[in-house]
Amino acid sequence: MAETKTKPVRTAAKLGGAKTKTKTVEKAAPKTTPKAVKRAPEGSYAVFMTGGKQYRVQAGESLKIEKIIGTFKEGDKIDFDKVLLVTDGKEDTKIGSPYISGASVSATLKKIGRYKTVDVIKFKQKSRYFKKNGHRQPYFEVTIDSIK
Repeated sequence: MAETKTKPVRTAAKLGGAKTKTKTVEKAAPKTTPKAVKRAPEGSYAVFMTGGKQYRVQAGESLKIEKIIGTFKEGDKIDFDKVLLVTDGKEDTKIGSPYISGASVSATLKKIGRYKTVDVIKFKQKSRYFKKNGHRQPYFEVTIDSIK
């Protein structure tokens, strides 16, 4: 349904100052779109922590994570032992406090790369102060092999 409102509008008169008159404005009802429903994933998945972030993964998924300290090259196997949650997708769910002992997520390192440049600019007007630096954050792209 359309909603009607009256809105005061000020107009300048030729002589004698400002006068007000009302103007009728019709507002259309907002269109509603259905929101996407998040469904529980089918199959097993795990939540693990690395680089100060938590990732929810399934076997076969590919994702970008923060760079891990150490000497790694593409094709290396990486095991994540800080697993917070493991579930089979149906009944069996294990939640750690904070981590699940004996659980691990194994992955293969696909790519070592860096994100696009983020420009950092410091500027103060009237003092000829201008500094410009660029930063490229490194990342690892990994493929999840298995959840144990």
